[in-house]
Order: sequence, then structure tokens, then C-alpha cells
Amino acid sequence: MEIKHLSPDFAVSPQIKITDLEHIWNAGFRSIICNRPNGEAQDQDNAEDIEAKARDMGFDFLFLPVESGRAAMPHAMQTRKALADMQSPVLAYCRTGTRCTVIWSLMMIPVLEANEILSATSAAGYDMSPLIAADD
Repeated sequence: MEIKHLSPDFAVSPQIKITDLEHIWNAGFRSIICNRPNGEAQDQDNAEDIEAKARDMGFDFLFLPVESGRAAMPHAMQTRKALADMQSPVLAYCRTGTRCTVIWSLMMIPVLEANEILSATSAAGYDMSPLIAADD
């Protein structure tokens, strides 16, 4: 599991497993967002199973499944609303972290300049330039 920080209080990763939760907790995260629908791959842990264990450990958890290639502004708005009641820092995961990065990028449009969003996502290894128009 590779955690990539987009901001001091928000990071993304590929699919996590229940066995990763202790590492995630020890890394300081206190909330988890799952943006991956159950059943995309046979070997992925079910989000409800991860959520149950995560909540037992003290995490806040949001299951907001998004089909691959379908992350959009409504998901960003739902996430922003949920974050108001979640502990930080937050780790969001999907298959590769891209859906979570798209959602974060869309959430940040009213907060950051386009170049700041692109810089943060690029530093984490995600190219959001097709989504976010860079300032000239």
C-alpha cells in the first residue's frame, strides 16, 4: 500500500486491506474514505468489512463508491460535506487512487488556484491536467 499526500490533511492510496488498518492508524490517519465499489476485483476486501474493523479501531469511515472514470462534482460535494464531520487527516482509497484524486481536485477548485491543485496532484504521481485548466 502506497500512501500519497495531496495536502497535509488528505492522502490517497490504492485499494487497502483490513490488515493495512493498523499501519494506516499508526501513520496518523483518523478517517478513511472508500471510493471503490465492492466487487471490482475478486481479491479486494469488502468495504463494509473494512469499515467495521476501522470503526472498531476509532476511525471515521465514509463509503462513497464511484465507478471508474465517473468521478464528478457531485462526489466532490458529498465528500466535502462529509469531511466537515470527520477527523483528519483523511486517507481516501480506490483501485489506484485516481478517483480519489479527481474528487479531491474538484473539491479544491474553490479553495486553491489551478496550478496549486496540479502541483499537488503531480507531486503525488497523478496528472489532473485534463480535468483542471492551468492558470496562464
